[in-house]
Amino acid sequence: MHGPLSFSQLRQQTGMSVEELAGELGYSASTVYRWERGEIEPKAPIYRTLEMIAKLTPAASNDAAFRFIDLFAGIGGLRIGFQAIGGHCVFTSEWDAKAQETYSRNFRDNHPLAGDIRPFAEDPQRVPEHDVLLGGFPCQPFSIAGVSKKNALGRPHGFLCDTQGTLFFDTAQIIAHHRPAAFVLENVKNLERHDKGRTFATIINVLENELGYHVQTRVISSEHWVPQKRERIFIVGFREKTAFNLKALELPGDGPKLGSILQPHDEVDPKYTLTPRLWDYLQAYKAKHASKGNGFGYSLFGPGDVARTLSARYYKDGSEILIAQPGKRPRRLTPLECARLMGFDRGERRWHIPVSDTQAYRQFGNAVVVPVVEFLAQAMKPHLATALARPDGRHTPPVTVSRPDREPAFAHG
Repeated sequence: MHGPLSFSQLRQQTGMSVEELAGELGYSASTVYRWERGEIEPKAPIYRTLEMIAKLTPAASNDAAFRFIDLFAGIGGLRIGFQAIGGHCVFTSEWDAKAQETYSRNFRDNHPLAGDIRPFAEDPQRVPEHDVLLGGFPCQPFSIAGVSKKNALGRPHGFLCDTQGTLFFDTAQIIAHHRPAAFVLENVKNLERHDKGRTFATIINVLENELGYHVQTRVISSEHWVPQKRERIFIVGFREKTAFNLKALELPGDGPKLGSILQPHDEVDPKYTLTPRLWDYLQAYKAKHASKGNGFGYSLFGPGDVARTLSARYYKDGSEILIAQPGKRPRRLTPLECARLMGFDRGERRWHIPVSDTQAYRQFGNAVVVPVVEFLAQAMKPHLATALARPDGRHTPPVTVSRPDREPAFAHG
């Protein structure tokens, strides 16, 4: 035994299984099992590593400032920001198995990851009580054209019909049941204009008029924090009125350039350089559209530039962000550079990428930019503390809604 705690006790504090810890430490599972059973004693550096991992493990929920859930979690970008201000994640839902793999590798959880959210929305009591709900719900077509037309006709409306069959519907069901003190939803900028604004109007109507939250929205670009122009809409709701003002938040000044996240040339595997065939194709494609007055084609960047938006299709050809290599064909960003571009690997935070390059590109292309969420979480922190300090700050009765038979849900996407 090393100090007051045994290897097994320290391992449990990390929240990692024996197999996970073996992979983290670079030892075989059989060796770690022998440490676990006390058959052999690990060397002192092993204990120091465990102690460091344990310190990075999220605090137990009874020590946390608030409890939150992470819906449509992806690889955990929203979670990082709210964990950093003292929150403890008590529930995670992510349907994609490969995203779950990355999420599990980077967060030491005390709860298993849930897949499809719909069964939990059918029975919201299965979701633990929480103070904050986070969700990057996918935007899908709504089953009815929207609330605007119904308002014009003077007809009643409700989210059980207006948003039925969508993943926003499931999010609304959980909010209605648990009544968290606050929520943060994130989506693409175009959500505001989808279906001529009717989709967004329906969402805001549900959150404000039917669920009774004080809702604010703002499109924020990531270029203030990372060398990427990526605009996303954030929807913030507080159950009780607060002094929080999303639109008044002052964003940082000029952000970094690509040179700050690029790996040295000699560290980049040649496989990321475009093949002659692909490079010829992209040049021809761009020239073809340029002759027609269109701007379609690849985009080439250097260390002093700010990149376009990284997309989930980046694995196909990398055309939206190609890095110039003097005297050579351009190259894609590496997965590590994508982790930096999205703010997952930043400062002292290191991001583990346990999946293939193709999966990593998809995951980062679908993710939120972490420093944007960290900024938002820090701005919300005092207002969350005030809301939760009230006598009824943590728990209010659920909104009672009748639930008709549901239409078939749309596929995730």
